[in-house]
Amino acid sequence: MSESLADGGFCPGANIRGVDSPPSFPDAADLLLDYGSPEHPSGSRGILLLADGTRFEGRLFGSEEIAEGELVFTTGMCGYQESLTDPSFAGQVLTFTYPLLGNYGIHPGISESSSVHPRGVVCRQHMASPDHRDSVGSVHDLLVAHNIPGIEGIDTRSLTRRVREHGTLLCVFGPAERVEEMELILREITPPDADDLVAEVTCDEPTLLNPGAEDGEGQPLPRLAAIDCGVKHNILRELCTRFEVVWCPADMPLEEITRDWSPDALFASNGPGDPAHPGAATDARGTLAAAVRQGMPVMGICLGHQLMGLAAGLRTYKLRYGHRGSNQPVMDLETGRVHITSQNHGFAVEDPVQGMLAPHPSGVRSGTSDNVLGAEFRVRHVNSNDGTVEGLDLLDKPAFTIQFHPEACPGPHDASPLFDRFQKIVAEHLGRAEAELVRKEGGS
Repeated sequence: MSESLADGGFCPGANIRGVDSPPSFPDAADLLLDYGSPEHPSGSRGILLLADGTRFEGRLFGSEEIAEGELVFTTGMCGYQESLTDPSFAGQVLTFTYPLLGNYGIHPGISESSSVHPRGVVCRQHMASPDHRDSVGSVHDLLVAHNIPGIEGIDTRSLTRRVREHGTLLCVFGPAERVEEMELILREITPPDADDLVAEVTCDEPTLLNPGAEDGEGQPLPRLAAIDCGVKHNILRELCTRFEVVWCPADMPLEEITRDWSPDALFASNGPGDPAHPGAATDARGTLAAAVRQGMPVMGICLGHQLMGLAAGLRTYKLRYGHRGSNQPVMDLETGRVHITSQNHGFAVEDPVQGMLAPHPSGVRSGTSDNVLGAEFRVRHVNSNDGTVEGLDLLDKPAFTIQFHPEACPGPHDASPLFDRFQKIVAEHLGRAEAELVRKEGGS
């Protein structure tokens, strides 16, 4: 079976040896496949209001409604479809710093989820008539289909400078004639980090994505439980080439996962919001910590990294403006090598020595807690720009985490071998377990 991008959809178990009729899921661009003849944006006058009193004027596209949320920016020059469909942007209004948005259109089968997750989109110039043979519509069409507002004609350079200097801000934008309504919304708006955003984006029930998956020699692949805190589709694709993957909700406890699915390893995904939120993120942290204590191989990405940090007794805190884009340099302290990475996060794990670096003016941070992992750790990766923690290795445990995205959609592939590192850790762990079983049987 092959996964046909032309037909849309998402089927991470396609083209995996040993897999017959794997399940498929919606792609955010599927709504455009039978969209008919879309209309261009009206170009109606729009107003963007920031919580600090700053005001910008522009032109509306997408759904011409009011958008509200936390204003953030991403620096990628391409990959806008992947960014728009990344669940880690839930609750936020996304500004694209690259001046042109949508020149190659929207393509079937390459979204990172089934929805558009930012609450609104801000750009300098939107391309209403994209030029690419595989395009099934424009960014405007995608936003209309998912009922997401957009505003263009904004001085995004000035906007980004303001966010970099003063930190991320709450904002609202919409039709100019509704400015009084927007001003009222802005006075009453609360930070989206206070919401249980992980619960909004996680899957509903566990699903085996590639049943019967085999390696190149026809041997069964190890089974992995992937905890969905807002996982991107390409992460699941990467995992399905190395493991038999069970896609699990964030609030599913380890006891239930092991009883029903008997995984050999566990993975904790990226996701939105505050890692210390008492909702689904805390549930996922408990599952991750329990797996580490049992000696199960564990890998965490982005939010999964932050959850590991909290479980290790470190605090998490809100960054001034976060790391969002595909050009973030990260140094591996063990090898001295710098990787250019794709990232999307607004919180960080504190450095055990230097504390909280580049914090947000709001001072949002978690409380102190004990190390519940049953293991010590070391910082393995740091951001070369601001020194923030980008990865942890657990000592004497088959577990590690990274803050960045090795699946690189969009972005460079410098860090993709980290999936291979985890695959090797799992293989070595299972090899030791098998050897120990043989030793015990031989001695009985």
